[in-house]
Formats: sequence, C-alpha cells, structure tokens
Amino acid sequence: MSDLLNGLLGTLAYGAVGLILMTLGFVLVDVATPGKLRDLIWVERNRNAAVLLCSGLLGIGIILTTAIVISDDNVTVGLLNTAVYGFIGLALMSLSFVVIDAVTPGSLGEVICTEEGHPGVWVSATAHLVVSVIIAAAIS
Repeated sequence: MSDLLNGLLGTLAYGAVGLILMTLGFVLVDVATPGKLRDLIWVERNRNAAVLLCSGLLGIGIILTTAIVISDDNVTVGLLNTAVYGFIGLALMSLSFVVIDAVTPGSLGEVICTEEGHPGVWVSATAHLVVSVIIAAAIS
C-alpha cells in the first residue's frame, strides 16, 4: 500500500511540474505571436499557430518523459531533472524560434498569424522537436 501511495504522489508531482512547464511553453509561444494565442487557435482556428504550439507541447513532453524515465524511481531527483531539463528545453526552443526569425525574411510571429498555411511554421515546429530530441538524448 505504501508503494502505491508513493507512486500516486510521485505521479501527481510529475503531472504538476509537467503542467507548469506546458503552461510556460504556451506563454512563450503567446509572447512570440502578435495577438492572443488562444484566440488565434480556438476562435480564428489558425492552423499555423496550432502547429507551432503543438510542436512545443510535444517537445516538452519528450523532454519530461525522458527525465522521468532516467530518474531510477527517485522522485526527488526525477522532479529536479524534469524541472531543470524542461526549462532548458523551453529556453532552447525559444532560442530556435528567435534564430529562425532572425535569418529568414519577414517576421515569423506575423507569419504564424496568417490564415494561409506557411512552410516557415513547419520549419520552426521541426526545430522545436529536434531541440527536444537532442536534449532527451543528452539526458539519457
């Protein structure tokens, strides 16, 4: 019974850290895009914004899952790894967005807001996933 309780508490703690990091990821994408991200996706049904947000959420999920798996059932170490690597992942995904924006014509934030699908969004989304996979590989 004690193992079950410890497992449940660990799961809740990992879930809370994950939700915090996903919320921070949402805020970072919201800051990078003109207007409100939630309106772009849920009201205007903007696929560009949705693709970019999804890539960030998938990316952070990859990093968090890897950090949890390598924790060797030590919840304290696992939570610390999850938080630290999650923040690093978000910072590097944000940096990849800034770099892509700097080396391409126009504003990537404005491109995301256009109704028409834009290949630049897929490039940025792919960069998010690649950064995440690299961090996950470095963790393990």
